[in-house]
Parts: sequence; structure tokens; C-alpha cells
Amino acid sequence: MIKITLKDGSIKEVERGTTVYDVAKQISGRLAKEAVVGEVNGNTVDLSYVLNEDCALNILKFEDEAGAHAFRHTSSHIMAQAIKRLYKDAKLAIGPAIDNGFYYDIDMDHKLVPEDLEKIEAEMKKIVKEDLKLERFELPRAEALKFMAEKHEDYKVELINDLPEDSIISFYQQGEFVDLCAGCHVMSTKEIKAFKLLNLAGAYWRGDEKNKMLQRIYGTSFPKASQLEAYLNMLEEAKKRDHRKLGKELKLFALLEEGPGFPFFLPKGMVVKNKLLEYWREVHEKADYVEVETPIILNRKLWETSGHWFHYQENMYTLKIDDEDYAIKPMNCPGGMLVYKTDLRSYKDFPMRVGEIGRVHRHELSGALHGLMRVRAFTQDDAHIFMLPEQIKDEIMNVVKLIDGVYKTFGFSYHVELSTRPENSMGTDEEWALAESSLQGALEALELDYKLNEGDGAFYGPKIDFHLRDSIGRTWQCGTIQLDMQLPQRFELSYIGKDGEKHQPIVIHRVAFGSIERFLGILIEEFAGKFPAWLAPVQVKLLPIADRHLPFAEEVAAKLQAAGLRYEIDSRAEKIGYKIREAQLEKNPYMLVIGDKEAESKTVSVRSRDIGELGSLEVDAFMEVLLKEVKERSLKTLFEKAE
Repeated sequence: MIKITLKDGSIKEVERGTTVYDVAKQISGRLAKEAVVGEVNGNTVDLSYVLNEDCALNILKFEDEAGAHAFRHTSSHIMAQAIKRLYKDAKLAIGPAIDNGFYYDIDMDHKLVPEDLEKIEAEMKKIVKEDLKLERFELPRAEALKFMAEKHEDYKVELINDLPEDSIISFYQQGEFVDLCAGCHVMSTKEIKAFKLLNLAGAYWRGDEKNKMLQRIYGTSFPKASQLEAYLNMLEEAKKRDHRKLGKELKLFALLEEGPGFPFFLPKGMVVKNKLLEYWREVHEKADYVEVETPIILNRKLWETSGHWFHYQENMYTLKIDDEDYAIKPMNCPGGMLVYKTDLRSYKDFPMRVGEIGRVHRHELSGALHGLMRVRAFTQDDAHIFMLPEQIKDEIMNVVKLIDGVYKTFGFSYHVELSTRPENSMGTDEEWALAESSLQGALEALELDYKLNEGDGAFYGPKIDFHLRDSIGRTWQCGTIQLDMQLPQRFELSYIGKDGEKHQPIVIHRVAFGSIERFLGILIEEFAGKFPAWLAPVQVKLLPIADRHLPFAEEVAAKLQAAGLRYEIDSRAEKIGYKIREAQLEKNPYMLVIGDKEAESKTVSVRSRDIGELGSLEVDAFMEVLLKEVKERSLKTLFEKAE
């Protein structure tokens, strides 16, 4: 017998040779039914995994991240099997599980169209009904190469060739279909009952634009049809909220072929962007930050000093000036280091909080560009905090509180992730240990739950990432806090300590919005284009019923302007019903209808975008409530619906 320590700490004795699935079945029939994979001593394994020694065991369901990953990984295999049945010449590249779904990259002569997805889905349903067992087997590298070469799977051969010669290569088989795969998977195809193929895209092999363009099929899957239906409904809602569509309709920004990845902000979009920046400056002034601006182009020597020339060059735009190499900055940090060096610093200057709303450029593949969410030029709300080692914890806690306040202003909830040292990092083990423990200590002092992402930090330091959750359940990584002991060393930053000697400061890199453009895209989708009054490009739309009502409309407009409120007058010779519908489509928070009665009584008939008719109000009374709404940065109207 062997001892199995379960998640709740209880110990279960089972026969040696018992599988993970058998243990789940012994615990409860329901658990066995819902189990997807297991976790043995922290490693994810198939349910068919045989237990031969004492261990810690956790049974994972679809609700667990590793469970959903395995479920959708199996879904990608079923899709690949269906494709191979329908298109004999198809060559498979990679087919991973991703957040909320899966995809497979395929190389074949037939150009897939949306109608083909229905055929593939139909074949997938047959495979599910066939109840094919997923069985793992392993081969030495040489045999694995021969095995895949005989199947003419050129991309799999290339992947195996990249592995060390002494590798043992794992495969999974279901019926006639075999795929190169590390796992894990569900036990049978019959478990993947609710799935949907969503769309087609192009993808360069290995993400390199020098390689062949492959066809990518995206899909999603769930254990229950009701879960799939809810997800598809969410996607439909997301389409309605698509910031690219709304950005065009609301005349916020333009994406033009003359500048792919370089968005053009239109007047109304600039209003929203500037209001975000105005808010950012207000928050940071209260938190004792100073603001600087650094150049967009700096020479190669700087980027070599920072390490970006060697670690990040493929993402940078480079050029020559006077026969010298320069680069357009992909981030603001190195310039911030130079700002620090413009003066002698003392320990009395710390903490020194320096903010920058800096324009940065990064080379993104054309296939990765997505509206304002993934661009090649964007504005980062950066800040660098220079401090003493003993100030680290307090400053990190202050930044977390600041970012928390920013997100609450927009109504966002979020979760936090801590990313630790990556493989291509700079610095010593001791420096990384101190940096990681400082971030972790601050999170624990604030009693913030967090997820640990091992090996996902920046090359110069660990980081805390903030992932926003929007109104339809999607998450977005925006804010980040990075603790850096490398750039101060590389740039030879120093300060005079209490002992009169030179010392090296510690630096925190941090952003709240992240990319202003991306944050704006998120807000457009979060609010479905219906910005709260303080952010709305046009807060009040004046709707005179006839030309004779224009003079009073202009009188009202003058009052709005004097109060700093943003307005437009619709003076077109159109019927009032048409004007109201147009204003509603423009998603203006308030509409003021002005006719004979209003012009005579010096009132306005107020209509709210969100709650409808508010009745007749005096202009000053309307402005008083709206100004309060704007000042408080309220997310909802402060007016009450008329009875």
C-alpha cells in the first residue's frame, strides 16, 4: 500500500499501481465524473497516471486552470484529427490550448473559408461519439524523427530536431490519429461534448514573418452546453462592444493603411485621452510625483548600457543619424535613469518619485496588431521611484494603493500576479532574492491574494501585474510594478548616504494605465462607448426643435461653456425625433430638447442616455447636478428619473 496526501490534508491508503482516476472514483463518483487531470507532487498528469509511491495528489476539474488547459488541449487534437480526415494533404504545426479556447496551425493547399468550419465541426462530433481513448507513448528522439518523417509531418520533424539528442519524445494517440505532444489530456474524446470553431486567421510558422504563413483555426470548448452558450453570448456582446467598431462610429480614432499599428486620434478621442491624462496628473501630484519628459530617439550606447540592444532589439526600430546607430525608444526607463544623473543626489532626496507620460514604439508583427489593444506606437504612464533599500516595502505598498484607487475610479475589479526571475535575466542570485521577497512581502502586508508566475519577470527584475476584469468577464493586464536593481548598476546611479559615502539606489518601475491607448480601448468596450459624463467627448447635446429656438439654445450653450462643460448644438433642419435618435447613437450622456415651452420658461427638457426622460429643469439646476457628477467622476448619472 502507498499513502496519498489529498488537497485537504487527509491521507488515503491505496494499492500500488492505482491510477489517479481510480483514486478520484474512490473519493466520489461525482469527482470521478468531473475530473480532468491530476496533480502529483505539483506536476500535472493524466488521469491514467499510475501511482507507485507515496505522494501528494490533487484532482483537477475544468474549473482549475490546468484542468481547462488539458480539456481544451484535447479539443485541439480532436480538431486536428478531423482536419486530417477531411484534408489528406494537411500538415500540422502546433495546436495549443489558450485562454478560453484552443487553436491549430495548419499548412495545406485548400484555402479554408468559414463554411469549412461547419464540416470540421461535424467530423469532430463523429470523433467524440467514437469514444476514442487518448493513450500516451514515448520514443527515443531518433525513432520519433523517423516516425514523424514517415507521416510527412515536416513541422513536427522540425520541432523534434530542436530537442536534445538524448530526449525521450512523448506522443498521444486517439484512434488512427497520433500527435507529438507533452500532454496532458482527458481520457477519451467522448468527454469533449460542447465545442465551437470560432474563426480563421493567418499565422507565421513560429511567429517569424520570414517563415511560411499557415492557416490557424480558433475554437473553444466546455464540459457543458450551457457553459458554451454563455460564452458564445459573451462573445456576441463583445462584438457589439468592439472598440474598433465603436471607435469608428463615435469618431474617436482611425486606423489607416498609411500607418498600420499607428492609430490616429480624432478630436473626440483626444478629449477622452486628455481627460485620462488630466486625471493621471491629479492623482500623481497628490502622491508627490514630479513629471519629466525624455527624448523619443536615443543612441545605441544608451541601449547597450540598459541591455535593451542585446535583449530587446528585435522589438526596436533603429536608424542612423550622422553615421551613428540610434533607436526609437521602446520604453521610457533608460531616459529616466539619465534624468536622475543630471544632478547629485542625497539620501535626503528619497523616495524620489518621477513620472513620465512617454511615447514609445515597439515593432509588432502585422498579424498581432489589434485596434488600440496591440499597436506599434503608444503612450505609457510611466513612473520611476528612486529609494533606499529600507523604503522598498513602503513604496511598493504606496504604489499598490495608488493603482487600486485608479482602477476603482473606473469601476474595475482585478487580480494580482507576481512574476519571478526569467531565464535571460541580469543580476546576481542575491539581488533577485531580495527583489522577489520585497514584492512578495508588500503583497502579503496588504493581504492581497496573488498568483505566482515563476520565470515570467522582466530581464532586470521581478514584477507585480494587475489584471483588470471587465463587465463581461474578460481580463486585461494593465498596471505593473517592477523592482529593479540592474539599471541603477548599469547606469552607475549613486547618492550620498548618511555616512557621506556613495551608494546605489533601488528603483521601482511602475505604470497604472499601462498603455493609455490600450486602456482607452478597454474603457470603450467596458462602457460599450457610453462614457460616464466626466469622460464623454460631448457631455450635453442641445436639440432645438426649430430655427426659432436656436437663440435660446445658444444662450444655454454659453452657460455650459462658461462652466467648463462640453456640448454640441444640432442645428440641422431635421425632425426632433430624428435628432434624439442620432444623439442616442452618439451615446451622449445628456440631451436637452428646446422648444417653444422651454424658450419661454427658460428651462430645458432633459433626456438621459441611461435612464430616459428626466423632465423639465431650469438650466442652472441641470448644470449643478451635472457639474457634481463630473467633479465626483461618477460612473452613473446623479439625476433621478422623472415620475
